[in-house]
Amino acid sequence: MTLDLERMLSLGSDVVARAQKQGATVAECVVQEGAHLSAKVRLGETELVEEAASRSAGLRVMLGQKVAVTYTSDLSAKGLLRLVEDAIELAQLSQPDPFAGAPDPSLLSKRSEHSDLDLFDPAVDLVDAGEAVRRAGLAERAALDFDPRVNNTDGATFTRISGASALVTSGGFTGATRGTSASIVVNPVIDDEGGKKRSGYYWSSRRYLEQLESEAAVGKEAARRTLQKLGARKVESQEVPVIFDQDSARSILGLIASCANGAAIWRRSSYLLDRVGTQIASELVTVVDDPLIARGPGSRSYDGEGLPVRRNVLVENGKLCGYQLDTYSGKKLQLPSTANASRGSSGGVGISSTNLHILPGGQTHQEIVNSTKKGLLVTSMMGFGFNAVTGDFSRGASGFWIENGEITFPVSEVTISLNLDQLLKRIDAVGSDLDLKTSVASPTLRVSAMTLAGK
Repeated sequence: MTLDLERMLSLGSDVVARAQKQGATVAECVVQEGAHLSAKVRLGETELVEEAASRSAGLRVMLGQKVAVTYTSDLSAKGLLRLVEDAIELAQLSQPDPFAGAPDPSLLSKRSEHSDLDLFDPAVDLVDAGEAVRRAGLAERAALDFDPRVNNTDGATFTRISGASALVTSGGFTGATRGTSASIVVNPVIDDEGGKKRSGYYWSSRRYLEQLESEAAVGKEAARRTLQKLGARKVESQEVPVIFDQDSARSILGLIASCANGAAIWRRSSYLLDRVGTQIASELVTVVDDPLIARGPGSRSYDGEGLPVRRNVLVENGKLCGYQLDTYSGKKLQLPSTANASRGSSGGVGISSTNLHILPGGQTHQEIVNSTKKGLLVTSMMGFGFNAVTGDFSRGASGFWIENGEITFPVSEVTISLNLDQLLKRIDAVGSDLDLKTSVASPTLRVSAMTLAGK
């Protein structure tokens, strides 16, 4: 699809001007356009082809300290007029919020200073339905051909996304960006003893089509990982070291982010309240949020309020350096914004990270496994057993049992638990295998001891 950033900026400017004419003391408009194509193949047959496009405008207005947010997908003159009128009316009816307000205009970034982060690949848009089906089919076929025991799948899916966003504010900010992504995933299913089914998956995702792993590589790896699950069983309840692979470690990092979120802090719903400057993790752990990584999955040149972004260190050598803040949470906590504001299509502002990751260590994944005398390698977790207020963590898990540094058999239907504060402090190995496939990413992590509940 054609993404005309200047046209989107012009539309946003018109909406902001209209809102100001109707009495808004602050007006901020986000205009978004996007296109999505997804094709799923199962057992060689095309099961789903889905293609969609969207256009929208979101508006946040303030009448003094009364705030309202509205949204529309009708970008006609009549639709935009209604958007502004609804926002003004809602703001008039709302209660004032003493912490409401836009960023100081002197802090806003200038469009001329926005970095080109190389987020848009024209080749992604050239993938049509036929090509998407072909790629998904190749990936599935590679999984089925890998081993005769792989005789079924839950399908293979190829997806491509392109989109653009423009933000205009009454404080004088204008900014526009566009980006693409492509991904492929394969989900093999195999038969195990006792009539059980074992399913697995593997996937690849990148902003540039040429950087995706090949269909054959994704399919073969998905099959290999699924076959490894054959004969999975429980183990005895005990306290043992636990290794989290990249995907499961990413879940742990996501919990840290949710607890260091400024909104959770001012609501006093995080165990990290009043912990800035204290040790919250092992000295091996440094957590960085870097929005300026070229082709990064979460990269951006400005935040959702128009502030210039920068690399933020959330945790350094285990010490909590600060929280992730937008302007509102910063005012609540009497702290400056960390440029972590995000703005969705609705026009509302929240807090999010960009490319949040744990800095890699010096050991490979295999070296961490080999140096573990006995323990559990976790490759997937289930459930939502986490209390952000207390830090208590308990999740269902599956993976592989390690004896004398070697993987011996697959494990399923066990639960791992430990307070997150202790879990992070007990990290005694950080892998070198960081892969920024997603905006929250982690290398392999080993925790020296956790409670494992099995049979």
